Amino acid sequence: MSKRSSVQVAAAALLVLLLQGTAGARERWTVAQANAWYETQPWRVGSNYVPATAINELQMWQAETFEPATIDRELGWAQAIGMNTMRVFLHNLLFDQDPAGFVKRMDTFLGIAAKHNIKPLFVLFDSCWDPEPRLGPQHPPIPGVHNSGWVQAPGRESLEDESSYPKLRAYVEAVVGAFAKDERVLGWDVWNEPDNDAMGTYPAEPNKDQYVERLLPQVFEWARAESPIQPLTSGVHDHDDWSIDKLAPIERIQIEQSDVTSFHDYNWPEVFERRILQLRKYGRPIFCTEFMARGNGSTFDLSLPIGKRYNVAMINWGFVDGKTQTRLPWDSWRRPYTREQPALWFHEVLHTDGTPYRQAETDLILRLSRAPRGVVP
Repeated sequence: MSKRSSVQVAAAALLVLLLQGTAGARERWTVAQANAWYETQPWRVGSNYVPATAINELQMWQAETFEPATIDRELGWAQAIGMNTMRVFLHNLLFDQDPAGFVKRMDTFLGIAAKHNIKPLFVLFDSCWDPEPRLGPQHPPIPGVHNSGWVQAPGRESLEDESSYPKLRAYVEAVVGAFAKDERVLGWDVWNEPDNDAMGTYPAEPNKDQYVERLLPQVFEWARAESPIQPLTSGVHDHDDWSIDKLAPIERIQIEQSDVTSFHDYNWPEVFERRILQLRKYGRPIFCTEFMARGNGSTFDLSLPIGKRYNVAMINWGFVDGKTQTRLPWDSWRRPYTREQPALWFHEVLHTDGTPYRQAETDLILRLSRAPRGVVP
């Protein structure tokens, strides 16, 4: 047996022992538990995923617009270029609308993903973009505008109304509980960018941070109450220093409650590497759950090898060009790209027909995914 195989077997055995004897709600994983779990994983690489036919997470998952055939085709493309995970956004309104149907569609998605050897990281809540989500048909993309239909979860109304929190709790406990022991799930990202201010694209949300600061620890508690075998996390972003004494209140909750550390970075590679080195001090496995904005200096060519060398799981935004229009840069909210396309795609790996935006990028992903852990060929 190889040294690597011996380490993996030992780590797996340790993880089983650590999880056995856990009665009721589990505690946050220790550093040893988190690293034992990570040793059982291959190097994870993938994208933030929404089908090309969906403008947001509601359109992806609602019964009328859920498209298993599209998902199957697109995840097949992901498998072919070496991807083995996808970060996938959920929404509490989907559960409110149709609890059993939503869970069943999640199970269908997991079956498709497993067919392609992809383990998704599910996102429960999200503070980005439109704070007024609505079920039903979603509006068409605004021409020339980046992510013009993405919606927050929970929306402003639910976030600011504590009487709605029992419904949020029911959503978290039911969804995590349904898949808490499901080995097809990689993990749970409990809240995406909880301190995001929607980048000025929507009306200001006064006191949003105060509401999030109260609710975020509860979300971790609700998810952990289901004793998932998968890790919980929430990614820090948009800060120059993540040292323990420099963390903002919401960042401190994210760092201190997460089983595995996660972060976002859309900057030049020297910034990306510096942030990895800051987070390594916490001793836990690291996931970069958002990166790759070509016009911002964050590219596959420069950042992906750094992540591989430091054994950081790497999940870029996004995968297939479609209704989200995130091939367009953030500044499209001020200057829509209606008459001409940007000289350089901002996000996305593939055209809608599955052909790569740059063949060299998909070749790199495949080559790194096939190399041993920590090795950059």
